[in-house]
Amino acid sequence: MLSKLTLPKRIERLDELAYNLWWSWHQQARDLFRALDYPMWRITGHNPVKQLRDLNPDKLKAAAADPAFLSLYDSVMAVFDADMSARDTWFNTNYPGLLPGPVAYFSMEFAIHNSVPIYAGGLGILAGDICKEASDLGLPVVGVGFMYPQGYFHQHISAEGWQEEIYNQLDFSEAPITPVPFSGGRGPLVKVQLEDRFVYIGAWQIRVGRTTVYLLDTNVEENTPQDRQLSARLYIADRELRIQQEIVLGIGGVRVLRALGIKPALWHANEGHTAFMMLERIREQVEQGATFDEAVPKVRATTAFTTHTPVPAGHDIFSRNIVERSFHNYWDSLGIGKEKFLGLGRQDGDGSQAFNMTALALTTAGRCNAVSQLHGTVTRRMWHVLWPESREDEVPIIQVTNGIHVPTWVAPEMCRLYDKYLGNDWLQRHDDPKLWERVVDIPDEELWAVRELLKRKLKGAMLDWAQQRWTEAEVMPQQVLAMGSLLNPELLTVGFVRRFAEYKRAALIFRDVERLKRLVKDRWRPIQIVFAGKSHPADFPSKCLLQQVYCMATDRDFQGRIAFVEDYDIHMARYLVQGVDIWLNVPRRLNEACGTSGMKASLNGVPQLSVLDGWWYEGYNGENGWAIGDGPGTHRPEEEDRADAESLYRLLEEKIVPLYYDRDRGGVPHGWVRVIKETIRTIVPRFSARRMLKEYTDKMYVPAAESMGRKR
Repeated sequence: MLSKLTLPKRIERLDELAYNLWWSWHQQARDLFRALDYPMWRITGHNPVKQLRDLNPDKLKAAAADPAFLSLYDSVMAVFDADMSARDTWFNTNYPGLLPGPVAYFSMEFAIHNSVPIYAGGLGILAGDICKEASDLGLPVVGVGFMYPQGYFHQHISAEGWQEEIYNQLDFSEAPITPVPFSGGRGPLVKVQLEDRFVYIGAWQIRVGRTTVYLLDTNVEENTPQDRQLSARLYIADRELRIQQEIVLGIGGVRVLRALGIKPALWHANEGHTAFMMLERIREQVEQGATFDEAVPKVRATTAFTTHTPVPAGHDIFSRNIVERSFHNYWDSLGIGKEKFLGLGRQDGDGSQAFNMTALALTTAGRCNAVSQLHGTVTRRMWHVLWPESREDEVPIIQVTNGIHVPTWVAPEMCRLYDKYLGNDWLQRHDDPKLWERVVDIPDEELWAVRELLKRKLKGAMLDWAQQRWTEAEVMPQQVLAMGSLLNPELLTVGFVRRFAEYKRAALIFRDVERLKRLVKDRWRPIQIVFAGKSHPADFPSKCLLQQVYCMATDRDFQGRIAFVEDYDIHMARYLVQGVDIWLNVPRRLNEACGTSGMKASLNGVPQLSVLDGWWYEGYNGENGWAIGDGPGTHRPEEEDRADAESLYRLLEEKIVPLYYDRDRGGVPHGWVRVIKETIRTIVPRFSARRMLKEYTDKMYVPAAESMGRKR
């Protein structure tokens, strides 16, 4: 923490607050750091640890003598202390004494705040939102992941439109993380075997309210230079290194928790990357005298698993040779032979010898879930082969639809509007559908004024980024054009913001370029489009797709009304989900497990324009947005593209654009505002992380605890 920095005694707990990311979803705490020094708050990317380190000591002394600042400081610390010490939480009230220990939540990535850039996308966002909501509900959770010092890449786009990956080393002294001392205060005492060598593991911790996330690190002096780089980057393409990372996370993660004296009551694996965690716990049981066949049911009874992947090619699969090399010293400790070990990851019936991490997780977890209703159907069909004696609808995989952490993603301006018309306690009750019936009471003029303000904020954020890039000598004028410098916040703004992958069809809206140009260049009712997203460094087809979209943004014939936001992260994502008018989503059907970005947009009054896939299949009611094409079915790709592009253009031309520009004399589009209100009313309570985590508790954690003899 900030022990080397002397803070004035009156405000000395600022360091404690800075190192607990609780502040990131409590607006009053964010306001506290803004009030300390707003220019420094902006320069540091809203990172109070770096802000406090870089701040002039005179500023701190002045703050400690400022009655207004001290009043805000005292108020924030009082709320913080009350939250950290509360005993009347939702979990303690409803399930007192149910869990003798925490839920250990394993994930390859955690996206909690942009000051800790160890995430790539939706999987990490979900994990971060779960940690925050667990803190809010009082559900005891410890997270286990990786401390990637280089994280995921930063994205620059060349003048020709090609993605360039840049990796920056994280300065640990400027991030809200602290090293974890093991027994006796010595360095890393945890080790795992990789092939014929041992790799040592250290750990860092992040405080997320009441939740603690432990992040594993192999960059310790006991390791070889090669092994010190093992945890450097997220989602390494090399399969040998990838399985080694997953061994460190799964097996090493269990051993780190044991070394810290943490005794989880339940274990939750987020996606197949983490499935070796189950193997290590089976090994522990065998070491204590159980046979393998006795150990598996014990581990299964206390394990939950969430799968996010709706297509076979998306699952983490390793060749037989790689698995044999990595585990040849391990299966003996399980009390089984090589073939039985390899069979744990085999998807029976597929005819391959590959080791499938999802198959391993599904067969060693007692409770498994997909992440939307539609994904549940797809997943049960995909994995029916593991339960051939059951009917497809009896495959033991339930669905718990994803949700978002509302306090993190709501715009401050929308929050104040909800305070005014839903009540000051709306955040405590935001998963109650009845609460949101009051949205209709918000005057159209007030709601529309907030929406206009959020659009201007997005424009300002994009201009700031364009100006920052303009100072770099290699940036060409057309690149600044592509960054949105000519966007007009008064125009209907469509947002397409997500990972660039072929199945997400970012270029679908360009299928008929002349028709799109008529929409973009319409004299009276034009539209503009904002794109943002990254391609995986090893995915060349998606890089070509990104380049195609970027070139459209530099085409002068679109009059600067198509923009591509480089290197978007959680910080920029907040502006995007809050500041566009329409959230566009066009994945190939049955390829989107759930998706959560549209939920964040809906919270801020941004309706969906989406294919009926993922969460939108269950969220759409005919009045809270627009559905592109028909529902799930079997389509040839070319036929699907043609039909969906036609549907998209017709919706824009005949319904969306006319409704948006139909204004009264005061400039308020009342018909559009009705859609906004219906979006908020129907989506926010159903697709919140609060509803999701309560559902996890009721459907997965409570049954597991009761199977061990625990009572509600």
